[in-house]
Amino acid sequence: MKPKILITAGDPLGIGPEVTVKALRNPAVRRACRPFVIGDAAALAAAGWTPALCPLLPVNAPPRRSAAPRPTAGGGAASLKAVLLAYRLVRSGLFRALVTAPVSKEAWALAGAPQMAHTDLFRALEHKEPLMLFSRGPVNAALVTEHVPMKDLAGKLTRGLVMEKALLFRGALKALGFGRPRIKLCALNPHAGDGGVTGREEAEILLPALKALRRRGLRAAGPEPSDAAWAGHLAGDSDGLLCLYHDQALTPLKTAPGAAPAVHWTWGLSFIRTSPAHGTAFDIAGRGRADAGGMAEAILFAARLARRK
Repeated sequence: MKPKILITAGDPLGIGPEVTVKALRNPAVRRACRPFVIGDAAALAAAGWTPALCPLLPVNAPPRRSAAPRPTAGGGAASLKAVLLAYRLVRSGLFRALVTAPVSKEAWALAGAPQMAHTDLFRALEHKEPLMLFSRGPVNAALVTEHVPMKDLAGKLTRGLVMEKALLFRGALKALGFGRPRIKLCALNPHAGDGGVTGREEAEILLPALKALRRRGLRAAGPEPSDAAWAGHLAGDSDGLLCLYHDQALTPLKTAPGAAPAVHWTWGLSFIRTSPAHGTAFDIAGRGRADAGGMAEAILFAARLARRK
């Protein structure tokens, strides 16, 4: 039986409604799941949604007053309300997975959202520390920290946090079919600290965490400088790369050779959650130019995880 997948259409003024509708027209998506959508009815209709495509639970934004798509309190409030409704529905067991189209952090802030983005919201609702991951073909990268300013990064890294994220990563990779996942940890400092000359975090935080993880049976290597770690991962020497900060994962992931779109997913919650690895793209919203490949892949990825689980 096809899994029932719930989809939130994202910020109604961004490209979320467009990529949602385009993805739902994809024959592979229609073969893989039974989709249901939550979002702004007018924005979805403008993007081509009809009742024949899939059921719609409307969560509507106020009428748009600005000619140019941009972050607004109304759009933020509507997309936040849709995500909160989706959370309740997926937690009820009615759906096997949740796929979220992009929202705007700025719009959520304007709307007075309690958290800045999806992962932060789910962390608060679930009272759990989740893992943010990105997959693109054979590439699997996870984050120890997420949206942290660089000036605060070193202070956020602890042995316990690295271990917690690595153990979550092992579970996520097992869900993808890796029996005994090989995980490599990226270093923080240039040349992995150069024996302490360019930083002490490798010696004082990362190496002790790796030793403790190995004692718990984790196949963990590193810490390795980012360039070498990424080159090795792309060559197949690890099943997953554990990165310490956002751009350490996202820049190589999105620029690596290959046509497969990247999928952003969250592991460690009580439900499956995926999303495309791009933003609201207000600059092209409403022009019919948005590429729905990432959204389609996020739905297909969620369906694969749902069937495995």
